[in-house]
Amino acid sequence: MSALGSFIWSIADQLRGPYRPNQYGNVILPLTILRRLDCILEPDRETVRALAVKYDNPNRLKIEVKKATGRPFYNTSNYSFGNLLADADGLADNLADYIDRFSPDVDVFQYFDFKKEILALQKAELLREVVTSFKAIDLHPDTVSNADMGDAFEYIIRKFNEAANETSGDHYTPRDAIRLLVDLLFADRGAELDEGGIVRTLYDPTAGTGGMLALAEDYLLAYNPGAKLTLYGQEYNPQSYAICKSDLLARDHDTSNIAFGNTLTDDAFKGRQFDFCMSNPPYGVDWKQYAKTVTKERDEAGPYGRFAPGLPSTSDGQMLFLLHLAHKLRAPEDGGGRAGIVMNGSPLFNGAAESGPSNIRRWLLEHDLVDAIVALPTNMFFNTGIATYIWVLDNSKRPERKGLVQLIDGTSFWTKMRKNLGSKGREISDADRTKVVKLYADFTDADPDFSKVLRTDLCRAWNYADPRPRVGRRSLRGWAARGGDLSGARHSHTTGRLHRP
Repeated sequence: MSALGSFIWSIADQLRGPYRPNQYGNVILPLTILRRLDCILEPDRETVRALAVKYDNPNRLKIEVKKATGRPFYNTSNYSFGNLLADADGLADNLADYIDRFSPDVDVFQYFDFKKEILALQKAELLREVVTSFKAIDLHPDTVSNADMGDAFEYIIRKFNEAANETSGDHYTPRDAIRLLVDLLFADRGAELDEGGIVRTLYDPTAGTGGMLALAEDYLLAYNPGAKLTLYGQEYNPQSYAICKSDLLARDHDTSNIAFGNTLTDDAFKGRQFDFCMSNPPYGVDWKQYAKTVTKERDEAGPYGRFAPGLPSTSDGQMLFLLHLAHKLRAPEDGGGRAGIVMNGSPLFNGAAESGPSNIRRWLLEHDLVDAIVALPTNMFFNTGIATYIWVLDNSKRPERKGLVQLIDGTSFWTKMRKNLGSKGREISDADRTKVVKLYADFTDADPDFSKVLRTDLCRAWNYADPRPRVGRRSLRGWAARGGDLSGARHSHTTGRLHRP
């Protein structure tokens, strides 16, 4: 997946012994970020040092650095990878000084508690060896693109999770799935995205390492070089947050738009709405520890709060993020908003009639927010082979799509990978992605094996006892035969068939 990631992973072998494999990330990830920023800053290092002597005020210094270098961040230390190794005895102290003298917006290293690791490496007599190895890598964006850097980070994280036998419900979204999501997200806004100098906002409440934000920006700039996409995100995992923020630093974005914290209990962008939203929330992870806070917010916020439509089972919080995204869409009178969210199958069928999940689905349908649901191929993710779906929400649908939901079976549009990456043995090629996007754009029942358009008032299957309306060839044929109406159907767990009551 990533030759760079593989090379950086090989540096981790130097840690074997004093460090256990599940601890490698505490060293390798912050050093990779540090070397990346070091390479970016190197051409203007002397200019910044001279400005630091002249301007004591950090705010004024930031303004002057921006004028001189075009970058929003800086480092005023006398040290860098270029001279750190010259003072063998002072290496630990000098490295700590280098980290301390970044501009205030570069707070990423504190989320790794990296100063503690510097001392641990020094004690294990590994610090010089590891710094030497990183000094040999050129990570400047001219050498390693932002996309390749993102691939490398996600490769490293996946390897560390495998070493730690990680079984979390957090599934890093593969780049091919993100590209499909981005294509679908922007598919219905093509004409307006052509305008010169347009400014749009994109928000990811589960930002991870920033892969979704980065690929969405790359897509829009390739489509319209004069466009500007302002990126916002929130992430609760310290390491992922640090990587995401460092990636946006390298892209010259305002990193104050990337917040650390739990989106469900502390919405960092309360009151803000966005043109586009994307998310791949954790699957099947309980939110019992947040239940009191979430329930309190729902009760106090009233009918217009983000969780007002209902609460899912505390064993799976995916639908909380679904509601959160619906709440974050820019109001229709202000131009409207679209969202894309990747989830497993449970939000489609969990919960009996009048349960929390059922009420959430009903609310989404009654407010005509569900634009499309696309079934993805299985074995798409690195650490799970489960079925996954892209939900597309839109609060300002085009007239021909109003009151309708499109179901797309994309399960057969995949290409076998030459070598499996964990559980990922399939990928969505450019040709596969084009086919799915064409099905969405055509918006027709002409091929009911792959696309079915249903009236929202006939989508009551989601609000009755588990009919499991999977978006796939068999179910699409069934929907077509019944005119899209599964109201009151019940599901036999013995035969797997749908029966009329």
